[in-house]
Amino acid sequence: MDNWDEIRTAYNVARVGTVSGAAEVLGVHHATVIRHIDALEDRLGVKLFQRHARGYTPTEAGQDLLRVAQTTDDQFSQLAGRIKGRGNDVTGELVVTSLGGLSHLLVPVVAAFQAGYPDLIVRYLTGTRLFRLEYGEAHVAIRAGAVPDQPDNVVQPLHRQKFTLFASDRYIERHGLPDGEGDLSGHFFVGPDDPESRAPFDRWLQQIIPIERIIFRSGDVHAQRRAIFEGAGIGFMSRLQAQELGGLTEILPPREDWSAPLWLVTHMDLHRTTKVQAFLSFLKERAKTWDDA
Repeated sequence: MDNWDEIRTAYNVARVGTVSGAAEVLGVHHATVIRHIDALEDRLGVKLFQRHARGYTPTEAGQDLLRVAQTTDDQFSQLAGRIKGRGNDVTGELVVTSLGGLSHLLVPVVAAFQAGYPDLIVRYLTGTRLFRLEYGEAHVAIRAGAVPDQPDNVVQPLHRQKFTLFASDRYIERHGLPDGEGDLSGHFFVGPDDPESRAPFDRWLQQIIPIERIIFRSGDVHAQRRAIFEGAGIGFMSRLQAQELGGLTEILPPREDWSAPLWLVTHMDLHRTTKVQAFLSFLKERAKTWDDA
């Protein structure tokens, strides 16, 4: 069995007899309890509980699970007693996740934080899938776009990136500067390869610019930024990224509907731990320096 959270949830449902009671004991949302039970039953291929108006009653398989889980829970309690107090240190692993396109913001912060805590190992995970905080896949997630709404997560605003169009010195030497927004269709552009990109500025680009004028396309935002810098075309990036790269000219002022909010997301079970709180405070302070002119 590879997921103790689900087993612990089932154990508490069997012990208490109701979803709401187990949720209160575990300190989670009742939807999390139901999700864990459903996932565990699907994984095992058996029903662990009989559902009825008064609550949940363990089946024979559920009783077997209850006995094993109770023994394991007792062992965890003994272990917790032995290591009590160690959780107040900023040690062990800190797992941070975000979209890969945010690495230019986050890697310097994560590296500086680790330097202040030599006993800490940092894992920085990137990708398009959402790492599941409720299953312990990460301690802190930095997410972009709409406000995350997963149950049991603590969500805080972090930063709002200002995006606009930039052209490199090389591009300007070859093609000149657009004379305002009405002149954009006569120029060449760098954009996403995915026509369903959710980034607001990508959607604007695909609606306004003739498709044949987007001549360099990539699903890798790092490749897009490099292509803009190399003069392949005009393209979107944040003001902060453009300042770091240098040699780029802003084509239009940033627009509010192009901006991208960033959110700090932690799971309620880990939010108050010393390690997570120390990193959140450090990240928030560093994010204040991201406010570009």
